[in-house]
Amino acid sequence: MVEKAFIQLCNISKAFGKVQANKNVSLDVKKGEILALLGENGSGKSTLVNMISGIYTPDSGEIFIDGKSMKFTCPNDAIRAKIGMVHQHFKLVDVLTAKENIIIGQKDSFFIKNSASENNIKNICEMYGLNLSLDKKIYNMSVGEKQTVEIVKVLYRGANVLILDEPTAVLTPQETKVLFEILKRLKNQGASIIIITHKLNEVMEISDRVTVLRSGESIGTVVTAETSPHELTQMMVGNEVLLEIKRDEPVRSDEPLLVVDSLEIKDSDGIKKLDGMSFELFGGEILGVAGIAGSGQKELCEIIAGLEKANSGRVVFKGENILGLSPRSIIKKGISMSFVPEDRLGMGLVAGMDITENVLLKSYAKNKGLFVDRKSGKKLAKEIVERFNISTPSINHVVKKLSGGNIQKVLLGREIDLNPHLLITAYPVRGLDIGASYNIYDVLNEQKAKGVGILFIGEDLDVLRELCDRIMVVHDGKIMDIVDPKNTSKDKLGLLMLGHKPGEESADND
Repeated sequence: MVEKAFIQLCNISKAFGKVQANKNVSLDVKKGEILALLGENGSGKSTLVNMISGIYTPDSGEIFIDGKSMKFTCPNDAIRAKIGMVHQHFKLVDVLTAKENIIIGQKDSFFIKNSASENNIKNICEMYGLNLSLDKKIYNMSVGEKQTVEIVKVLYRGANVLILDEPTAVLTPQETKVLFEILKRLKNQGASIIIITHKLNEVMEISDRVTVLRSGESIGTVVTAETSPHELTQMMVGNEVLLEIKRDEPVRSDEPLLVVDSLEIKDSDGIKKLDGMSFELFGGEILGVAGIAGSGQKELCEIIAGLEKANSGRVVFKGENILGLSPRSIIKKGISMSFVPEDRLGMGLVAGMDITENVLLKSYAKNKGLFVDRKSGKKLAKEIVERFNISTPSINHVVKKLSGGNIQKVLLGREIDLNPHLLITAYPVRGLDIGASYNIYDVLNEQKAKGVGILFIGEDLDVLRELCDRIMVVHDGKIMDIVDPKNTSKDKLGLLMLGHKPGEESADND
């Protein structure tokens, strides 16, 4: 007898204007099952789960929960149907405690100190084996702890369907293991779980079945134990993709291209965001940077690029201290430095300008006359669109109307065209699909072969280990260690990211 589906989507369609986000998508999830939702950037995954969680309403099709047809017009409808969504960007109030965040918005939220509510939370934590300090403020928590709060919050509301959007994007390997143990316990208690992730190794590890979307349509659903990462990739992309990052031996320059010496920066409260950071970067190598979000990566990039002031230290480029110089002053010294920031539209590109105008932003100062050379700008914009396979109606299309992945391609293409000596990239493949991501890795390797020094801030430890020649692990503004990725496990990287210095973990391994 075939087990009855607890969640069932039948021919769900959703359009935004002329863009068809989902078209006749059908899938089902059983009780006590983890279904992975897989697809390239823009394939319709987020739109689909947003309809299950009541954020969007389908244009057509039906959603069934436990055999009953449901009409969700708002998130509260989905919550009443016991559906809980854990978003990639947490919906927590930093100044409140875990308990306050869990209870707030509920019927008993006026009585936050209510002992019955606290006992209810403790019972949930005990039932599912969740370790949570209820009186701890959110701003004092690690990313993994915040995620646990989000999970307890939806369980407290009675959810027996959990949807998680990219839940491991910023977790260490240790935190990912804890999350997966939680999900397995929830599954064993009969919960239905949908997980969106780009990480194929995690799909293979945690899911029971996988539904693949492509261009808003369901390509198929497969049993995880009967498939492979290679097959799933072909389903996603529609053609052959080699899941291999080529790493040639570095052709390192004899002398360091960049020397960062005793770099320190404090915030307005006097708290050190960078604490005595020192390292060298050579031309012809990729130096990876691994660390939990907020460990100083952003400040480091912006200080080197001249966008942030440091309290002390030196940033020496080819023997000359450039610390404190503005980006324009750095350019005037003949230093070609490219920076692909984490905030693509806030710092990298101007949202209201088109592709051509954004490409010209970095080269307009070279104009000899009063007028910008738009002809050459259009030519360059066309080359970038073709080289990086940017999906756009034209080079005159406003950047903010592009998908996140295509915005990233415009930014990276512009920066690489500058033929830099030094390339700083912060999460350059975040939001990109698999094919585009591997294209970016190839481009970075091309730059490395040209002798460019690359500082690569990444979050996927598998990619960091495959792509980088060395990995610098940072924690709380300090360098924990600089390691050879060929001889360093993900677990060791994770421990360093959590603040364990070399040697501290050895006692656990004896």
